[in-house]
Formats: sequence, C-alpha cells, structure tokens
Amino acid sequence: MSEVAETTQDPAVLVAEVEALGARLARVREAVGRVIFGQETVIERVLITLLSGGHVLLVGVPGLGKTKLVDTLGTVLGLDARRVQFTPDLMPADILGSEVLEEDAHGHRAFRFIRGPIFCQLLMADEINRASPRTQSALLQAMQEHRVAIGGEIHALPAPFHVLATQNPIEQEGTYPLPEAQLDRFLLEIEVGYPDEAAERAMLLATTGAKDAKPVQAMTGQELIAAQALIRRIPVGEQVLDAILKLVRGARPETSTLDAVSKHLAWGPGPRAAQALMLATRARALLDGRLAPSVDDVIALAEPVLRHRMALTFAARADGVRLSEVIDALKDSLG
Repeated sequence: MSEVAETTQDPAVLVAEVEALGARLARVREAVGRVIFGQETVIERVLITLLSGGHVLLVGVPGLGKTKLVDTLGTVLGLDARRVQFTPDLMPADILGSEVLEEDAHGHRAFRFIRGPIFCQLLMADEINRASPRTQSALLQAMQEHRVAIGGEIHALPAPFHVLATQNPIEQEGTYPLPEAQLDRFLLEIEVGYPDEAAERAMLLATTGAKDAKPVQAMTGQELIAAQALIRRIPVGEQVLDAILKLVRGARPETSTLDAVSKHLAWGPGPRAAQALMLATRARALLDGRLAPSVDDVIALAEPVLRHRMALTFAARADGVRLSEVIDALKDSLG
C-alpha cells in the first residue's frame, strides 16, 4: 500500500519518536483525568485538536466543566491560558488590545500598544456567540494567521496559539450565530454531554471535600509544537485518503450521489474539512498508540469535523431532519 505522507528520515527514527510522544501523551491524559471526570471522549477530541494545531468549539449546557477543562489543559500542557467572557457589549479592542497616547517627562507624545488577552497560548472564548459579529470577527485573523493587525502594525501571537470557544445550545436569546467563515476555522465542534453516574459520583467526592484535585504539568509548549510537527510526518495510507475524500466530497449537495445529502443539505464542507480530517485522524491514531490512522478514525471523527461545516435546508429542518442523520448516511457510505 502506498503512503501519502512523505518522511525525510529513517522510518525507525520516526517510529521511536511516535512511541515516545505516545508515552508522554498518556501522562497528559492521566493528568487531565485526575481533575476532569467522565468526559473521556471530550478530552480525547480536544487533545486531537491541539495536536493538530487547530481550534475547537465546545457546545454544551453550563456546569459541565468546560471552563475547568481549559484551565486544566493550560496547566498540564504548560501553556499560558486566559479566559474572556463574551458579552453583547464586548468590543474588538477588549480582545485584541488597543493603542494609547502617552506623554513622557519631556513632553514627547507617542502611541503605545497595550496587548489584549488574545496574546496568550490558550484562549478560552466563553459563550462566544453572545458577542456581536463585529467582535466575533476580531478572532478571524488571529485564528487563521496567528497574528493581529492593530493600527496598521502586525503583532504576532505566541506559539502555540489555540482558541477553545464555548456555546450554550439551549439559551439562544440575545445571541449572534457564528458566521460560516468563522465556524470553518474550528477544527472540531465537540458536544459536551452529561457525565455518567459513576463519573458524577467520583466528581462529587473529589470536588466537595477539604482538598480539591489540582492538575500537574506533564508537557511544555515547545513539546506541543514539536508534537504538532511530528503529527504532520505520520504516514497516511491511500485507503484512508480515499475515505476522507469520499466523505467530504460526498457531503456537498452539488456533487453528492446520496439522497440524504442532495435533498436535505443547503451547503456542504469545503477543502478545510478534508485537511482537518487528515490531521485529526493522525492525532487520534497516535493517542490510541497506533503508528498510522485507519478508516475507523475517519468514521469516528466525521461528525465533529463535518457538523459545523454543513447546513440543512429550511424544508429539512421543517421535516425534523437532523444533521447527525445525514452524517450517519455519509459514514455508512464508507462501509
């Protein structure tokens, strides 16, 4: 079987690097699991996003530990983490920063740029859909280019840089839906559900006692950057590449041969969805202790990659069709 990804070094060296990173990531998952209970799939998918160098949108009701997850990841991964609570009156300058006019002791005046909270490595955009489109768009350049333009000057953001945004799927009053251009910048959209009974029991015992569990560092920012570079060198087989192309191209109503897609979708995913799957399947394989991704990885990640990159028609919504049903039909077509 031919391989798509090119390697420029001895395969044995690559295998050794992958195994070493896998062992380190096992310690990362263990450190996060001591603090976050019952969200194994969410933790896995967030780590997949970070290893892929992307951003993630977390969708869930309040109180499920989304903020705590970001704080924990910041500590465990050794990243500078900050949180911004998005509100309707939040302005772009509140996120990016602004220039102020200062006067020194000699009477000379000059503008000085004061950096906003976006100048960090892990930014939590809490309830991102509560801010106006103007403020939401302030993140677009930062998420894509890892830099911002203020007053005609370009300011680079720290590396690595990741945005973990949250949305409440229940309360929609006073919110502004994210534009498709910004949704496409999120590598995965992850649904955060309620923990099972055993996990909730463990959480109650761990968080209401005299001492609360504290996260410990298991990785550094530079090691995460190296891991992201290594992910891109992991080989991908032709079978996996074909599955990714079939899934993404089959989700476009203009070209799809599936009735569920052509009848129910208004628009489908672009090439960025295929790029996200190529990176995310490699990261998932590595987290699972495997040296190369499989078609099962494509199927497992199809929904979080596609869900926010496609939309139902008005008629489909009126008939009660759900996006998950369309995605299930796409996954079945890979079998």
